[in-house]
Amino acid sequence: MQLVVLGLNHKTASVEVRECFSFTEEQVKAALKHLHEYDGINECVLLSTCNRTEMYAVVDDAEDAYPVMQQFLGRVAVHHDNIEKYFYYYTEEKCIDHLFRVSSSLDSLVIGEGQILSQVKKAYSIARDAETTSTVLNTLFHRAIAVGKKVRTVTRIAHNAVSVSYAAVELAKEVVGDLSNSNVLILGAGEMSELTARHLVANGVKTVFVSNRRFERAELLARKFDGVAVPFEDFMKCAAKADIIITSTGAPHYLIRSWDAAHLMPKRQGKPIILIDIAVPRDVEPEVAAINGVSLYNIDDLEAVVESNMRLREQEVEAAEKIIAEEMSELINKFRYLSFRPILARLTNKAEQIRQRELKRALVKLTDITPDERKIIENMSKMIIRKMLRDPMIRINEAACTDKEDYYLDAICGLFKLETIRESKSREKKSRYRYSRQ
Repeated sequence: MQLVVLGLNHKTASVEVRECFSFTEEQVKAALKHLHEYDGINECVLLSTCNRTEMYAVVDDAEDAYPVMQQFLGRVAVHHDNIEKYFYYYTEEKCIDHLFRVSSSLDSLVIGEGQILSQVKKAYSIARDAETTSTVLNTLFHRAIAVGKKVRTVTRIAHNAVSVSYAAVELAKEVVGDLSNSNVLILGAGEMSELTARHLVANGVKTVFVSNRRFERAELLARKFDGVAVPFEDFMKCAAKADIIITSTGAPHYLIRSWDAAHLMPKRQGKPIILIDIAVPRDVEPEVAAINGVSLYNIDDLEAVVESNMRLREQEVEAAEKIIAEEMSELINKFRYLSFRPILARLTNKAEQIRQRELKRALVKLTDITPDERKIIENMSKMIIRKMLRDPMIRINEAACTDKEDYYLDAICGLFKLETIRESKSREKKSRYRYSRQ
């Protein structure tokens, strides 16, 4: 058998194309139920996220399987012309390397992002429940998930903020420390505000206040995070209770001027406040920074942090790739022997049956031996079998995935009369899973 992956991602296809191949969990489950209708595909895992759709499979023949796999994906996908130019198709070691890079987030739009590993786990879990995985993909995905965890644990690839909204929250944590006792006021109810609120809640803020010109939007966002919606005309009153203000509106002018901040601070009785302005154009007048007790940061400050953190993550890629290379070598070694396991098992079983039969015949004639003597004879027979089979098994393992593989398989089957399994293996010659070191 051969291991392959057919897919597209943010590097090969625009979002319009990716949308056509974005599958829901229910669509994936439904598609896997029909896998048996496609000849030559023996195992399958379907991974679909906003940035990629990939079909990992164990197939009889990689060349024959390519159009069949396209047909399989097309069954679920929205129709799109000339889809072939968006796909990549990797086989054998390249397929393993690709999955390891995906699970380690080296192939993500943002290096080090944490969501992809859970998405790989989910995709594998769905396929396993649908019974479309077996020895090869079970082994591959267990190792890929372990590699993803190891990369995130051993390296610092997942450390440091690499989005403006996340950086804003990380900056607030650096200044304030524990956010669990902090009240946060968010001005704006758009996508950036929602992402910021999500990060704040994940870090345990005490209360999230949301204010927006359209009050119903403020209510909607506040409801998502058990927060409090504040009428836009009252946001400066609310600021007196806030420890952090994060602004992200589309206003064409300043919403908080130095005059507003100057009048705010006496109401806070000397308690400092942090203003993080991630709006473009800015929501906070720059002169606000000069007022005692106010710490003001704008999007340039955050983008500098993000850029620095991205460089730090990229430096960790080399360490992550070393881990992937080591894990690949171990896995390929493990896969090398899959094609020989049935032969070795049959040979061992046949030898054991002969041993037990001859031992039984001998013991019937030896009526006067003691239990200890009987044990000695039995152990001796086991050692004879083990030593007789040792050299043939070593030769078979050495021949795995070399041009001598078929020669030794034929020789072992012929010498020990294992023709039945050899004939079965011959009929499935295209289905033997092969690996070789490059």
